[in-house]
Amino acid sequence: MSVAQRRRISSLVLGRAARKVLASASGKSVALSRFWPGRTDRLLIAPNDLRTVDATRASEIYAGRFVFAGKIVSSHGRSIFDLDPPSEDWDANLLGFGWLRHLRAADTAITRANARSLIDDWISKPIRRRGIGWRPDVVARRVISLLSQAPLVLNDADSRFYRRFLRNLTREIRYLRYTMLDIADGVPRLQVLIALCYASLCLANQGKQIRTASRRLSDELQKQILPDGGHISRNPGALIELLPDLLPLRQTFAARNMAPPSALLNAIDRMMPMLRFFRHGDGSFALFNGMSSAPSGLLATLLAYDDTHGIPMASMPHSGFQRLEAGATALIMDTGAPPPAAVSRDAHAGCLSFELSSGPSRIVVNCGIPATGRDNWRAFSRSTAAHSTLTYHDTSSCQFVKLPAMKRMLEGAPIVGGPATVGAFREATNSGVLLTTSHDGYARQFGVVHQRVLMLSEDGTRLDGEDTLLNASNSSRGRADDYVVRFHLHPSVKANRLSDARGVILVLPNRDVWTFEALDDKVELEDSVFLAGSDGPRRTTQIVIRQSRKDAPSIRWNFVRSSSSAATTTARRDARREPELPL
Repeated sequence: MSVAQRRRISSLVLGRAARKVLASASGKSVALSRFWPGRTDRLLIAPNDLRTVDATRASEIYAGRFVFAGKIVSSHGRSIFDLDPPSEDWDANLLGFGWLRHLRAADTAITRANARSLIDDWISKPIRRRGIGWRPDVVARRVISLLSQAPLVLNDADSRFYRRFLRNLTREIRYLRYTMLDIADGVPRLQVLIALCYASLCLANQGKQIRTASRRLSDELQKQILPDGGHISRNPGALIELLPDLLPLRQTFAARNMAPPSALLNAIDRMMPMLRFFRHGDGSFALFNGMSSAPSGLLATLLAYDDTHGIPMASMPHSGFQRLEAGATALIMDTGAPPPAAVSRDAHAGCLSFELSSGPSRIVVNCGIPATGRDNWRAFSRSTAAHSTLTYHDTSSCQFVKLPAMKRMLEGAPIVGGPATVGAFREATNSGVLLTTSHDGYARQFGVVHQRVLMLSEDGTRLDGEDTLLNASNSSRGRADDYVVRFHLHPSVKANRLSDARGVILVLPNRDVWTFEALDDKVELEDSVFLAGSDGPRRTTQIVIRQSRKDAPSIRWNFVRSSSSAATTTARRDARREPELPL
């Protein structure tokens, strides 16, 4: 472990220890806040909820069937809050109360009564068991949900329930204010500050709290939202988590006849173009740094708020991403260094990996990570081998905290080492757009620098690439020299290797045909896994080229779109195609 890595770990440990000491010092106040409701105020306004709704879910909840995070729990007449959760994700969804929006979509007397009954059941629990229910980001989601769905539960409610509802709400808001000292950096901290801002706007007599919450939110937005609109964690999914709350918050300020903070307006204006930057032709997001599948309905709703409706930008230099687009072809590439260690718990070692799509069909992807049950796949999904890029000596380009005790203390495995210098230079040529990139993630350990050069033709029908290993120092002699270049394919792509072992025929769902060729190297087709499917992990295929730096320090390859249909191309290549094994 290098001195720099030791310093990063020490900084993380000291920061975590300092937060725990401060949180412990205010622990008595936090505990009392659960029981002492503080001042009970009138509810003035209910913010909008932009997340998609399904009115049919209301009947399931009424029947005692709670479906969250791919798990189903039936209460059978018991309190759902007394049952053991099947997973942490399921528990967070239940105790975040986001499912109230489905009951509001049904909007019947039965669903309103059911919502009041479930909320009353939650309030009635002595300390409301499960620690996850008091995790700051879960409390923040619950506060926002209760505020947003207040019309559902308070219409037709008696005065006794109204008072209990507000007492519970102010108690949880007070709890959030006390726990600010022990919240990890990144999205969870922003979610708590957004919830506190909503609370100050929606409850009466909160003038002082509005100013305080607005100032703290503004400071955090300026810290976490980069000048190009990306999030400091470099996870595209952070945008989808934050914008459904930030957009209604802007409207809530206007509804109260108050000017939204300039930092809020500027952050939204910068974040919206990033939604289009990361989108493929089928509407899905590129899979970088912890991104998983995103609800298409929610994405469509968010994009409706984008006033520009323009073409995605070509480069996001602060976030570290490049986009090449020509004709119906789009390529999105990671050209950034790892995020700061404090916000790198979900970051991946995927430097210089890319995703390629043609029209509505994705071709080359990264493996991504499942939306639920992430712990089972986290180590693999974060490795360089799970990305469409070069892996040297079966080693990831980033180093993660590995000691179990350290991971428990830091609540994850942040990145403590990786590429320090990542270069990206693009230029327009007569043949198309040329992108030259490099990173030094393997320089210290192996003495090499990975350089990747891409050229996308003007019409988008051809992508040429070259991966080269350059000397970073004279000390690279005698070190390991084996490396692999991988291209993970989307599960919808059918791949067949040619008999000369130098190419692969790729048939897309729309029957378009692309050909992959490595000019001087043998190509293998191996099993892979696509983790970011909406229905869970799926088996897929990867194109693999193995080489030795001593024998071949560079690999040239290309993807070319065929002008023929799938049937015509199949007939023409029968003589070159490897025979398929019988099932």
